[in-house]
Amino acid sequence: MEDLGAPSSYLILEKGLPVYSSDGKSVGKVEHVLAAPDLDLFDGIVLDTSVLPGGHRFADATQVAEIYERGVVLTLEAAAAESLPEPSANPGEIEVGPDDVVPDELHDKLRRAWGRISGKS
Repeated sequence: MEDLGAPSSYLILEKGLPVYSSDGKSVGKVEHVLAAPDLDLFDGIVLDTSVLPGGHRFADATQVAEIYERGVVLTLEAAAAESLPEPSANPGEIEVGPDDVVPDELHDKLRRAWGRISGKS
């Protein structure tokens, strides 16, 4: 793996920078950063894994180990990076209707249960 420079941020991550697996193999190039900078929310990156069109894969933020000035390192080894999923529509674009709303009592129970499971209660 080449010298990637100093640690950096998703805020200055540029298209075309190399993406490496945790075992140092080249797995593609940054195609697009998925983020909401106003909320300081990094969702992940879309990487181009092919010299031909159509080789896009999505690496979730949890699969991005380090971001540097001149490249990205994933938490995955090369073999696992090959099976990254293709990017799909943003779930935030799904419409919610009245039938999708959880009653307040059930909502509170689910929130408390999630708090216990996640350790954030």
